Amino acid sequence: MTAFTPSFTRGLHEIGDGLFAWLQPDGGWGWSNAGLIVEGRPGDGAAALVDTLFDTQLTAEMLAGMERATGFGAASIGQVVNTHANGDHTHGNHLLEKADIIASEASAREMEAFSPALLAQLKAAGAAGQMGVAGRYFAEVFAPFDFAGVQERAPTRTFCGQTQLDVGGRAVDLIEVGPAHTAGDVLVHVPQAKAVFTGDILFIEGTPIMWAGPVSNWIAACDRIIAMDVDVIVPGHGPLTDKAGVREVADYLAFIDSEARARHAAGLSAEDAARDIGLGRYATWKDAERIAVNVDTLYREYNNDPTPPDAIRLFGLMGQIYYDRR
Repeated sequence: MTAFTPSFTRGLHEIGDGLFAWLQPDGGWGWSNAGLIVEGRPGDGAAALVDTLFDTQLTAEMLAGMERATGFGAASIGQVVNTHANGDHTHGNHLLEKADIIASEASAREMEAFSPALLAQLKAAGAAGQMGVAGRYFAEVFAPFDFAGVQERAPTRTFCGQTQLDVGGRAVDLIEVGPAHTAGDVLVHVPQAKAVFTGDILFIEGTPIMWAGPVSNWIAACDRIIAMDVDVIVPGHGPLTDKAGVREVADYLAFIDSEARARHAAGLSAEDAARDIGLGRYATWKDAERIAVNVDTLYREYNNDPTPPDAIRLFGLMGQIYYDRR
């Protein structure tokens, strides 16, 4: 990046004229980023939020910080874009009662699959020693978050393909690039500011997790970001990045595709392949055990298997890999 390189510290960072990123180290499970786009002043201006956070308290703290810095808070933010369906980007929607909630049609459908109530039940079961390794791992990685106080608020407006928002006269392009990480991933591009909020198309310094695929869509999404005239790139997790960081994500995806495809051809199971793949330079990325989900998704792609991922089984496998390597 050439213009803005804020440190990876928790809180609000100004990244351009009227553009802000809310960053949450360390970028691992649940520690997602969000963004704010403002035009004008409170009262006669407009603001749009890119994603909410994983629980009510975290989102309330973010909204209060945004209001202190910009004057735009929950009551004056008119539009919220959910870049995809995962709860760490949607569970604060209910705090923006007056805002239009915008997501892709695929994301809106997917939001119904893992409700906050279900996450709270799974976390409690895991903490109580139920569900075996899957429960233990689930409870551990999501220990910092409180799902019990989350009330769902579904999108009020959906789209397919591409649409444009008007934020006080500023054009903001919403570009659907999923299915990739999830079923309906969306990029939020602010051409005037040469900036893009990528949601979980980008995990920086952390391991991407591919719940949906196909992998070619995700790599194509990275290529699309690289082709944009942007200086500021806000990932879904991790520090701000540049186009070299985007290429690193694409290279990881191409690497695991090649490695998994070779093992699939050799007859290894998805679980054995996930354990067998040596991650090389990617081994130091956070949450490396996500290789289990990535290989499982790739194998279902190779087999033309439309079965959705078995999330509980995969959390168990990630847990086994994590505890074995710790």
